[in-house]
Amino acid sequence: MPAIPLRQLVLDALDELKAKDIREIDVRGKTSIADLLVIASGTSARHVKSIADEVVKFAKKAGVMPLGVEGEVEGEWVLVDLGDIIVHVMLPRIREFYGLERLWTVGDHGAADGFGDEFTSEA
Repeated sequence: MPAIPLRQLVLDALDELKAKDIREIDVRGKTSIADLLVIASGTSARHVKSIADEVVKFAKKAGVMPLGVEGEVEGEWVLVDLGDIIVHVMLPRIREFYGLERLWTVGDHGAADGFGDEFTSEA
């Protein structure tokens, strides 16, 4: 499945369970592990796990088997690897501590706010 339809599928899953502060970061040319990172927040560990489960459910319905899911036991940060897209669902304090947006956008040109190739979705 091409990354564009998969991207929309991920955004729909995040929207379905009311994920907060959804960000997309284009990492093509920065890493070979994925083309796009999608980062979202949940309001509690249970919410984070439920959001990640919804992403997995939407992917499977579309015939995309996740390559891996990590962090479901703790529920503070769940990673869903869909190949071209990696989804990170985190508690806000964990997200702030690790700063993935800053990490993946360092050195991007035109990043007046420090977020370069980052896109915000109004999901």
